[in-house]
Amino acid sequence: MERLAASAVVAVALLVVAVTFSLSLLFFAGESANNFTGDTNLGRKPELKGLCDDLIERYGHPCSEHEVQTKDGYILGLQRVSSRAKILREQKGPPVLLLHGLFMSGDAWFLDSVNQSLGYILADHGFDVWVGSVRGTRWSHGHVSLSEKDKEFWDWSWEELALHDLPAMLRYVNKISNSKVFVVGHSQGTIMSLAAFTEPDITKMVMGAALLCPITYLEHVSAPFVLRLVSMHLDQVVLALGIHQLNFKSELGAQILDFVCDDGRVDCNDLLTSITGINCCINISRIDFYLEYEPHPSSSKNLNHLFQMIRKGTFAKYDYGKLKNIKRYGQFKPPKFDLSRIPISLPLWIGYGGNDALADMTDLLHTLKELQSDPELLYLENYGHVDFLLSVTAKRDVYDSMIGFFRSLRGKSSISSL
Repeated sequence: MERLAASAVVAVALLVVAVTFSLSLLFFAGESANNFTGDTNLGRKPELKGLCDDLIERYGHPCSEHEVQTKDGYILGLQRVSSRAKILREQKGPPVLLLHGLFMSGDAWFLDSVNQSLGYILADHGFDVWVGSVRGTRWSHGHVSLSEKDKEFWDWSWEELALHDLPAMLRYVNKISNSKVFVVGHSQGTIMSLAAFTEPDITKMVMGAALLCPITYLEHVSAPFVLRLVSMHLDQVVLALGIHQLNFKSELGAQILDFVCDDGRVDCNDLLTSITGINCCINISRIDFYLEYEPHPSSSKNLNHLFQMIRKGTFAKYDYGKLKNIKRYGQFKPPKFDLSRIPISLPLWIGYGGNDALADMTDLLHTLKELQSDPELLYLENYGHVDFLLSVTAKRDVYDSMIGFFRSLRGKSSISSL
């Protein structure tokens, strides 16, 4: 009886949280005219130019804009970046495709100086750098028939990013360069990669992959802000209210953050640490500049899929519920992504940190056990989730090792002596 009573109290508490949150959003929605799309930006800059002109070319790196269409109709932005040195531009090394994390986009690889940002560093080492931005971000270009105001536009999760966006990018780069492609992913970019690499048609286009803060299993996430959202069932409430786009630069996104922070259970004075873990080495003075570009929008379904993984401890396709799963998958539970299907011949390099509250070491060990291969590992005890992208010492700590890995796979190539 005591257990039943306790369960009832918990259920009532969750219901109160959900209703309170729902009412606050419904009130806000009544004051806005955005039909829960969350697309009214706070302080939005004038219409952005391409990523090349807006950011990448500031240090003199040649950059060209490209578009690629996915099989399900999304038009993705790609940028091709070359070295400032004429001789390296004329003798392009192997192509490298950069895949960003959740609520980020292709600009994430160019937010620091020319000697600190991985996109510039790879280009100046002679690599043929390609920068990917997934559907829904500000550097993608919409859909062939859907508007961003359509709920169908946001009907996707990282599963579609892995099985549609990444293959489309790889095919395009593979065709233009006539070469297999190195893949570099950070956070969401790694879950896309590892899921995609279970498909033979995708891996045949890949020469090797470097995974920063790899994510497949999320059962041991320790980030307080994330765990608070999971416990509030925020992802499910948002979907139930018909909110399909998550844009934390919108008034609705700000409303959600305020709601979570106001209950005092999460330290929002240091929100980055509450979300990612303690980052040792980012340049705090540049935070305002970073926020000019980040965060980017994503879909509510994508967040829901990630939260399903935290709750269930699985690396699987999206869970639609038993009845819809039977219709879609022919079984009650969504199929798992089988990491043992990643070919042992595909070289992998992994960088991970001791202070990462999202890509936990216990979950990484789970991933490593399921892989056939033995990836090359780089462990940095003091690194958090964002350090691998924005640390002022990342070139020395991380990127030199990654570049060495790529060079070892090319042997005596045009870049081996750079």
